Amino acid sequence: MEILRVENLSFAYPGAARQALCDVTFSVRAGEFVVLCGETGCGKTTLLRLFKRALAPRGTRRGTVRCFGQPSEAMSEYDAAAKIGFVLQDPEAQIVTDRVFSELAFGAESLGLSPEVIRRRIAETAAWLGIQNWLQQDTHTLSGGQKQLLNLAAVLIMRPDVLLLDEPTAQLDPVASSEFLQTLYRLNREMGLTILLSEHRLEEAFPLSDRVLVLSDGRLAWNDAPQKVAEAICRSPENAMYGALPGAARLFSLLAGARDCPLTVRAGKRFLQQFRFAEPSAAVPPQPFQKPLVKLRDVWFRYAKKAPDVLRGLRFDLYRGEICCILGGNGAGKTTLLQLLAGTKRPWRGRIEAPKGLRAALLPQEVRLLFTEETVQQDLLLLLEVLGVPTAKREERLLEAARALRIEPYLHRHPYDVSGGERQRCALAKALLTEPELLLLDEPTKGLDAVCKRELRALLRRLAAQGVCVLLVTHDVEFAAETADRCALLFDGGVIGAGTPEDFFSENSFYTTAAVRMAHDLCPRAVTCAAVAARCTGKADAPC
Repeated sequence: MEILRVENLSFAYPGAARQALCDVTFSVRAGEFVVLCGETGCGKTTLLRLFKRALAPRGTRRGTVRCFGQPSEAMSEYDAAAKIGFVLQDPEAQIVTDRVFSELAFGAESLGLSPEVIRRRIAETAAWLGIQNWLQQDTHTLSGGQKQLLNLAAVLIMRPDVLLLDEPTAQLDPVASSEFLQTLYRLNREMGLTILLSEHRLEEAFPLSDRVLVLSDGRLAWNDAPQKVAEAICRSPENAMYGALPGAARLFSLLAGARDCPLTVRAGKRFLQQFRFAEPSAAVPPQPFQKPLVKLRDVWFRYAKKAPDVLRGLRFDLYRGEICCILGGNGAGKTTLLQLLAGTKRPWRGRIEAPKGLRAALLPQEVRLLFTEETVQQDLLLLLEVLGVPTAKREERLLEAARALRIEPYLHRHPYDVSGGERQRCALAKALLTEPELLLLDEPTKGLDAVCKRELRALLRRLAAQGVCVLLVTHDVEFAAETADRCALLFDGGVIGAGTPEDFFSENSFYTTAAVRMAHDLCPRAVTCAAVAARCTGKADAPC
């Protein structure tokens, strides 16, 4: 039975030069787990929101959107709210109350359910998800992963027949992301819940799915089983989606696998056992950076006098010309560290030593807060005016930044009318216009596709070559492994394990890359799929 169906669906936002969706046709059957993926700005969020009438964007629509066998606009208000659940990308954006119990009850109360039914549903759902001990907590005290699980629980209490999720793991650390996706898998397999999941991080989502939909420039490029889609993309490494495939599939492509493309770490390990690998060459000590640009010495921080310490005696140095990635769990204090370095917060104890007049730019996790004008161009021009750039040079500076980040098509659009990944690039352009010496980035790859990540990596390396110190806080272990000069883990209020990506990721089991999980026994210290492939010397049964 079909639960969702679109036929010849096209959609354009008001004033947009091109359509966000173009002639899309597909259906989702009851009980399916379908993953929706594609490049940044390809139309994923638009498509999901068109199924949920309360969230549907304004614009010109052609074609049909059917839910439960009827046009979406013909559904009753009750059915539209109750039968189709929606989980947003930003955990904060969906929470409307200040207590966990109240948040869980809010949606069910809106449906007019009795208090007895609501309490029973809360009890059952909280116990099944393992969140029964949170019920009396304030929602603001939860970590990002806990907030997203709370959002999911609040939707499930309304007993939807289909669950739509728009990049729900975008702001979660690797462990929380894995747990969240496994929860979705259980809901699908054990409860029969139909799931349509939009994702950029496909390492774990891809093998969980029954079917994969790939959008490209608003059109449906693939609609097939995950293994078939992966094999098709592997035959076209130049495709924008190639870099987003699970690591096992990319190794299959790099090592010229013939059939049965692996999608999981377990299958990838089995695939690699047929090859020989060269021993790692003697590690060349990295060139030491010169005098530190910023020194953190015995830094302590808490948000209130009686609140627990977030940072405890933290000591760390940052250098000109380096790219440093800080990883860690949600709530570990990574964003707090960036705010201290940007000067928007001050340590309670300890000191931060930096040159007088140091130009620092912070790109926050929620980049919407950076925009105040009606168009991206107006916003950037206003910044240049505030910076004192002469009028004659503002247009040139703006276009230079726009070309570097490929945001020319969005200059005349409202900052809130572009996709999350597109807005992320516009915000980075704004940060770069300040010509910072210290660039602080909080989850800069959130919402970015593989091509945009590759371009961001090249841009950051150019900045580092010019002497800019780049500090990234990220959950994207693959990006960190391919980009950083140094990686470190923020844990228990301090920085631990700082070292090169090879040193850092080779020693980790959870905060590590798919390449390490698959090949650490066969190919030590290879932390990316490209590094594993480069060490391959041929088939295991071939002569040495």
